[in-house]
Amino acid sequence: MHKRWIIILVTAMTLMGLVGCKRASTPTPTPIATAAPSTSGPGFGSDIVVASATVVPAVVADVSFTLVGRVQNVPVVKGDIVEPGQVLVTLEMETLQAEVEKAQTTVAAAEAHLALLEAGPRPEEVAVAQAQVAVAEAALAQSAVQRDQPDLGAADGELAAAQARATATMTDRMIAEEYHNKTLTCVTVKLPSGGKKTVCPALGPIEEQARYNWQATQAAEAAAQTELDALRSGGNAEVRAAQAGVQAASAHRDIAQAQLDMLQAGATADEIGVAEAAVAQTRAALQAAQVALDQATLRAPFAAQIVTVEVSPGEAVMPGQVVVRLADLDHLRVETTDLSERDISEVTVGQRAKVYVEPLDTEVSGHVVHIASRATTIGGDVVYAVTVALDEQSAGLRWGMSAEVGIDTLTE
Repeated sequence: MHKRWIIILVTAMTLMGLVGCKRASTPTPTPIATAAPSTSGPGFGSDIVVASATVVPAVVADVSFTLVGRVQNVPVVKGDIVEPGQVLVTLEMETLQAEVEKAQTTVAAAEAHLALLEAGPRPEEVAVAQAQVAVAEAALAQSAVQRDQPDLGAADGELAAAQARATATMTDRMIAEEYHNKTLTCVTVKLPSGGKKTVCPALGPIEEQARYNWQATQAAEAAAQTELDALRSGGNAEVRAAQAGVQAASAHRDIAQAQLDMLQAGATADEIGVAEAAVAQTRAALQAAQVALDQATLRAPFAAQIVTVEVSPGEAVMPGQVVVRLADLDHLRVETTDLSERDISEVTVGQRAKVYVEPLDTEVSGHVVHIASRATTIGGDVVYAVTVALDEQSAGLRWGMSAEVGIDTLTE
């Protein structure tokens, strides 16, 4: 037992002597001037700010539609490499295509109407109108002669002729009324936004002529009916019938003359202006319909790789809903993850930097291109994200790799 305690005592004294020798041989530490921290990566010196970082794409985009629809086709999958303009997703577009076709028809009608107004009447149209006036004037003259003849009798032939004129004028009035109503018919169209709008034609020379013709045929029908009623009543009504015949013939002559005058006068500047405005409006509606149709096809905004696809055919999508995520993996950068608020004041855009990519054991030069304006908190520390563009893309560099960044605070 005594021997055991002697061994323990000797061992303890030996250890104390060793410790004492080590402390005696250690020099007194010399104060060091304040300097930026160092890093384990090669190539970093003094006057730098060092932070951990991760490799990120230069551009990441979440793409979405601007309209409501149902997915028709998704020709891409995760991992695909796409070129700018390549189709990513399409929506069902039968309704949108119908809207475009309807707008195209409306534009064609408005342009044709404007062309007619600007061109003026054709010579053959004027010739026909002049012939109609001549025929109407001859009929009016004949009616006046019959009115002035003494002892007019209401023979069966005259009664039949009056009946025929009454029937003809009624038919003319019905046709003119139907045409007049068609020129004023308003239609309701569906807008690309989903709403509806009632569109009525502009009142131009065609609509005005249709209105005048309808009124004239009404007058002619009334005069013919008066003539017929007078002949049927007999006695002194023969004179009234003759006078009604003159009125009916006069109404026909007025209609023909009005049509000729309108053709020869041509369209006014105001009428052409209204037609031009109608053309501009219909073209704008066509453009809006075409834009809506184009927006039913989602295309790649730049050359990239598909990171995620969030929809499938048949699914309904809403405006702004992310359907595909893209990333430009040919141009990678690094972004700091723990650069302290104490060091951010020393960092400015344009400063040179060295990036040590740990998995590749490679150092790449670069420069600061962006400094976050808002801080984030990691483990209770306030940090700012700083993005560094690389001067070259190292072989094997991939999104998500770890790196260390040394920013030279003395360069700009």
